Amino acid sequence: MKTKTQLCTGEKVHLHEISTNYSSDEVWDDDKIAEKKKKLNRKLEHLQEKLFSSRSHGVLFVFQGMDCSGKDGTINHVFSEVNPQGVLTHSFKAPTDEELQHDYLWRAHRQVPGKGYIGAFNRSYYEDVLITRVHGQIDEDTAHKRFKQINHFEKMLSQNNIVVVKIFLHISKAFQLEKLIARIENPHKNWKFDPSDLAERKHWDHYQACYEDVLTTCASSKLPWHVVPADHRGMRDLAVLQIAVDTLEKLELEFPPAVPELKNLLPELYKEQEKIAKKTK
Repeated sequence: MKTKTQLCTGEKVHLHEISTNYSSDEVWDDDKIAEKKKKLNRKLEHLQEKLFSSRSHGVLFVFQGMDCSGKDGTINHVFSEVNPQGVLTHSFKAPTDEELQHDYLWRAHRQVPGKGYIGAFNRSYYEDVLITRVHGQIDEDTAHKRFKQINHFEKMLSQNNIVVVKIFLHISKAFQLEKLIARIENPHKNWKFDPSDLAERKHWDHYQACYEDVLTTCASSKLPWHVVPADHRGMRDLAVLQIAVDTLEKLELEFPPAVPELKNLLPELYKEQEKIAKKTK
């Protein structure tokens, strides 16, 4: 599948130049989306089993995006078909008192998946150079120091076989407004509405500028950002699912080698199986 996902590797990013959607002739119908999703889910399920059994790598998916960009939904749709025992998810909210007593990366580092596991961050340590910057909680000098610290942090993780996959779900301001209205109009979606989303929306342009800095400064050929058009939910999910499959395939994972000595246990087990079969006749 060809997607309009843009890979950011350190070049200057201008979000207004990157599409948030597909044209009508690029969007697949629901049946084709479901068929492709089913195939990718089977691949991801098999790859995750290899990851879990080999314990050679951990994979951390970092999801960022404006409010209503679909971070929750994407994580749900992409990882719903894999073994839940091998997936760890964490949503980052406002720091707790305990977390504020530590450096800003502390709470993220302790949630990083171990080898064999997939981790998914709904928001992440990048909030500490986004919302904190937009609201003047840190100055520009601190923000740029943190960019370097985050780059070192991600490089350290990758050098220790934790693969970091950074995904920015790119939506338009009009799409966000549509979703906010839907959350208010539909009583069953009222629980999703947070009044603070309206306040944050007023800072849209500032957030876009800060995201452009993140996508430019905290990106390289080895640790790129994937900018995924997210105005169309089905195509968004397919794009991220494809990124997940491609990431695990590149690891060239293998199941642990067979243990020939285990066959020596079979004669005794076969005998026990025969006894059980006779008793049940």
